[in-house]
Amino acid sequence: MTLSHPTIAEIRAQFPGLQSDFAFLENAGGAHMPRQALDRMREFVTTDYVQTGSPYPASQRTTQLAKDAHQFLNLLFNGEGIGHVAIGPSTTALIYMLANCMAPTFKPGDEVIISVANHESNIGPWARLERLGVKVVWWPVDPVTGLSDLTVLQELINEKTKVVAFSRTSNLIGDQIDVKRVSEIAHRVGAVVVADVVAAASHEAMDVRAWGCDFAVLSNYKVYGPHTAVMFGRTEAWAKLDGPNHFFISPEGSAARFELGCLSYEGLAAIMGLGDYLKFLTGTPNAPVTREVISGAFGTMSELERPIRQHFLSFLNDRDDLQVIGQTDPSEDRHPTFSFVHPTKSSAEICQAVCDRGFGIKSGHMYAYRLCEALGIPTADGVVRVSAVHYNSMDEIGRLITVLEEVL
Repeated sequence: MTLSHPTIAEIRAQFPGLQSDFAFLENAGGAHMPRQALDRMREFVTTDYVQTGSPYPASQRTTQLAKDAHQFLNLLFNGEGIGHVAIGPSTTALIYMLANCMAPTFKPGDEVIISVANHESNIGPWARLERLGVKVVWWPVDPVTGLSDLTVLQELINEKTKVVAFSRTSNLIGDQIDVKRVSEIAHRVGAVVVADVVAAASHEAMDVRAWGCDFAVLSNYKVYGPHTAVMFGRTEAWAKLDGPNHFFISPEGSAARFELGCLSYEGLAAIMGLGDYLKFLTGTPNAPVTREVISGAFGTMSELERPIRQHFLSFLNDRDDLQVIGQTDPSEDRHPTFSFVHPTKSSAEICQAVCDRGFGIKSGHMYAYRLCEALGIPTADGVVRVSAVHYNSMDEIGRLITVLEEVL
């Protein structure tokens, strides 16, 4: 199959939320939905807004929608044949669910390794296990860059380690941790690997098959979809857990055992629209969604993000009055999420001044509270964060640079 991709103008035309001069550069907090996702959601709400499991047509279509969405999301993770997904309201809720399900398998003295570079959603649920006598071992970061070192992880892990919880990409610094290497290190002692891929999933194709992790979780609203979340788990990893759903939900280990309450079916419809958008990006609107389509679409995203990443990072590096957090070499692989602080101006002050000029950026700790603490950044003010995705344009970055030069 020969894949082609549309122009940036054609891409931006797919997003109703981008049809103004306002430059939205807070995508790490949540990306816009394309027309394909909105159309699917609207169609479901207006024609099939019903529950599953009944024999009448609308209910049968909704039942099929739920099945199709689970299959698509599993394909998005590249988990077909090795595991399945559970859908929930948020990443935080899903990880709390997972930690609670795993809690009975721990005994006092067992250890969980938690990356300081995590979003709090992949810290708090595991840290609470201390109440059961579980020891929390922190995987620290470089106190200047905020980057995580795999050699440090190797020194921390031991036969008592039961879980390694970390983020593929920090939502503060846009790094890319080698998930496959983490899995190899953890599995030597039989530890379960829980990867938060939320901040990476809007930029790159997920690949749990290659990564070898046991669980991976993302938020759909960060990946051009609705406010839902999804967790992939390997079949053997789910099978070891007792799902928290009603006792009559079967079979054991199925996704339904880990999905509490009714799913957002309108959200599932929008998720299916993401598949349509990925086909649009690859110029294959009438083809089925395959791994080739998914990889091709995210390859297009990376291609479009590369000049944005390099140009804006070069600007930040040229400023003597800014401390840039994370990888600062424009030639190195990283995602276009940038955080920085100024020695005298508060992050909130800079953010407000930029937003007043027609931009959407953010300041604060971004729920990477412990990472800010480790870097000596006051959590009350935090960092200035600029986060782009493939639909942002070089013109927007150029205008942002001009405004930042005025504000700074």
